Amino acid sequence: QVQLVESGGGLVQAGGSLRLSCAASGRTFSMYRMGWFRQAPGKEREFVGYISRSSGTTYYADSVKGRFTISRDNAKNTVYLQMNSLKPEDTAVYFCAADRSGVGIRWDYWGQGTQVTVSS
Repeated sequence: QVQLVESGGGLVQAGGSLRLSCAASGRTFSMYRMGWFRQAPGKEREFVGYISRSSGTTYYADSVKGRFTISRDNAKNTVYLQMNSLKPEDTAVYFCAADRSGVGIRWDYWGQGTQVTVSS
């Protein structure tokens, strides 16, 4: 079982930046594809982006492309979401997830989420 714990959320003004972290337990973090998702009030969970096991590949939703960057430090069992040029519509609970297969079969593990609020 893998536990994921997000941190770094908070309140920020539009145009500002935040960096979220997701710390994973266990010894096999480097084997997992890691993803970020978000869920705004009254809306379905939305895919934000993912990073491959070796950090060689990243992929982003169009809504965040060019503003958000995902990175990982396998030595620290941590994945990051750097969010720049934040907009009020980025307000949501942000979740990290781990794909145990590493190749996009499904998201097996989820964190509890961290709230990001962007004020206008």
